[in-house]
Amino acid sequence: MSDLLRGAVTLLREAEVPAPEVDASALLAHAWGIDSATLGRRRLFDESVPAEVTTAFAELCAARRQRIPLQHLTGVAHFRHLELQVGPGVFVPRPETELLVGAALAELSDRQRSERPFVIDLCSGSGAITLALASEHEGVDVLGIEREPAALEWSQTNLERVSLGDSTVEFLAADATSITQSHPELIGRADVVVTNPPYVPDAAIPKDPEVAEHDPAAALYGGTTGLEIPALIIAEAAALLRTGGLFLMEHSEEQGPGARELLDASASLRQPATYPDYTGRDRYTVARRTASDGR
Repeated sequence: MSDLLRGAVTLLREAEVPAPEVDASALLAHAWGIDSATLGRRRLFDESVPAEVTTAFAELCAARRQRIPLQHLTGVAHFRHLELQVGPGVFVPRPETELLVGAALAELSDRQRSERPFVIDLCSGSGAITLALASEHEGVDVLGIEREPAALEWSQTNLERVSLGDSTVEFLAADATSITQSHPELIGRADVVVTNPPYVPDAAIPKDPEVAEHDPAAALYGGTTGLEIPALIIAEAAALLRTGGLFLMEHSEEQGPGARELLDASASLRQPATYPDYTGRDRYTVARRTASDGR
């Protein structure tokens, strides 16, 4: 097994795969139908790999060398405690978005209201944020808003696999940038609005083929500066939130000042604050809804 993995790592490194050791191990475990812990034990004793597993592993490595995302090959993306099914047509959730979920969960835990909290996830994609919130906070109702049909199919698949306890989840096919027009009944109802919107500037093609060629463009590009779509979503969030509700939005490391400026210019979202990701780079901004616009 050791020689097989070393050879795979070399091939993946030559293809400039960012984490060849991690990916080689994940692909071998997937080809073998075992988890990472079992692979680790078998690797410790340098067990022989069956011929059919070796063949499947070679095919997976060849595909990974073409920079097909690891998650598309294994069919799974890990997000907080969830194993989400992903593939072509849906954005692969990133570890940094877990912090956005953590901040939303902290807000739900701190709430003083007696009623069940209601959360809206704009641009819900695979359902990562929606399902993490619903499965980690007891007794919350979460509505995921997603426009793209392929992404909705993945989110519905993931919903069927997650235990929600006393919480509920619904995914709604709608445009997050105009949800208050298509569904005015949602205005003023949300305790929390959370979003990981498209925020890459249109001309800033990502350097990694896994992103540029496989993540859907609708989930990546946010306009000329990258903040045009987030600006529309901020306006929607201001209308969706009840007074005192919290808005949380992910963005790129350069966009914190721009996000705060947009929030300051909104009718009712105040005190914007930007927080870092695991690497210390600006990653998401929050603001609270006031009653300054009369509601």
